[in-house]
Amino acid sequence: MPCYTFEGLIPVVDPTAFVHPTAVLIGDVHVGAGCYVGPGASLRGDFGRIILKAGSNVQDNCVMHSFPGQDAVVEENGHVGHGAILHGCIVGRDALIGMNAVIMDGAVIGEASFVGAMSFVRAGFEVPPRTLVAGVPAKIVRELQDREMQWKANGTVQYQELAARSLATMAECRPLPAVEADRPQAKAIVAIPLHKIKEAG
Repeated sequence: MPCYTFEGLIPVVDPTAFVHPTAVLIGDVHVGAGCYVGPGASLRGDFGRIILKAGSNVQDNCVMHSFPGQDAVVEENGHVGHGAILHGCIVGRDALIGMNAVIMDGAVIGEASFVGAMSFVRAGFEVPPRTLVAGVPAKIVRELQDREMQWKANGTVQYQELAARSLATMAECRPLPAVEADRPQAKAIVAIPLHKIKEAG
């Protein structure tokens, strides 16, 4: 992976974490046990510390950075969707950040809360625990339900499993010129879309 020391600070990656080879880690970055960092992610610890705690994931093309002396943190089992930007904020334990959301400096996303896709959480905003926020700027929508908590937990476990699978099997290769006749599909993981859970529930 592209990994760079900065002013003597070297990124730290737990051996059980997976960081995609196209992700970039700079300086004071800490990636905890069982974490997944997706392709194209940028974790730039040149002003403040970047921390991913155990079991969290930061997916494709996410950015983590902060103002000088301010940390950007994803707590245990935090789940950060594709293309999100986290700047000097705290994402609480078991929280979910939707795709392309932006979380600004000093914002705190409470434990087990959700930020809707493409939402903008303004600087200093505090999201209560187990709450859905959405919009530009993000506003409190409602309390989350048990089935939504289970849906999120299932998705986070899938990324924890993906970290282990990627460590075990991912390697750079050349593409084949044609599809093999007996080609298997990627390992199926049973995932129930949230709208199906709502319909059932």
